[in-house]
Amino acid sequence: MNDAPLDKQALRRAARSARQALGPHPPIIAPPPPFTALLAPGMIVASYVPVGSEADPTALVSAARAAGCRIALPHVIDRETPLRFLEWQHDAPLATGPFRLRQPDADAPELVPDLILTPLVAFDRTLARLGQGAGHYDRAFAAYPNAHRIGVAFSVQEVERLPVDPWDVPLHAIITEQEWITS
Repeated sequence: MNDAPLDKQALRRAARSARQALGPHPPIIAPPPPFTALLAPGMIVASYVPVGSEADPTALVSAARAAGCRIALPHVIDRETPLRFLEWQHDAPLATGPFRLRQPDADAPELVPDLILTPLVAFDRTLARLGQGAGHYDRAFAAYPNAHRIGVAFSVQEVERLPVDPWDVPLHAIITEQEWITS
């Protein structure tokens, strides 16, 4: 296939299938030392609640909380509206939003992230990421260019090379159950 969107769709199908094949008890994504070294008290760490077979960042969020970081989660209204990162306290209830997302209530304080943990469907060693296709995270990365961008994935989601469009924003690092990947 020569058409990039078709390539991306095929890559998404293959990566989702590999991720789902991990079964009901996938590996834990533990916080590696380079990740914990980035954390500082008062830092805003944006994370997410996994949907379906997405890699679970819970251990990373726990490390951020232990370091004194504040946590934000994405709040999505629809496909076109940019996502916002809203503060989330560990015990605060979450609402179900579009795309089965678990998110803070719309009136939670909006925060500017210093570090963004992002889900992804596939990645490559150039730190390119392939998301769900709505562009929410690419727009967020453009809106917060100073935020450290870290993908969270399973090693089975790695591909040799992703097609990259002009609006795709590369990550600074990727954490898998096996390694910390940087350029």
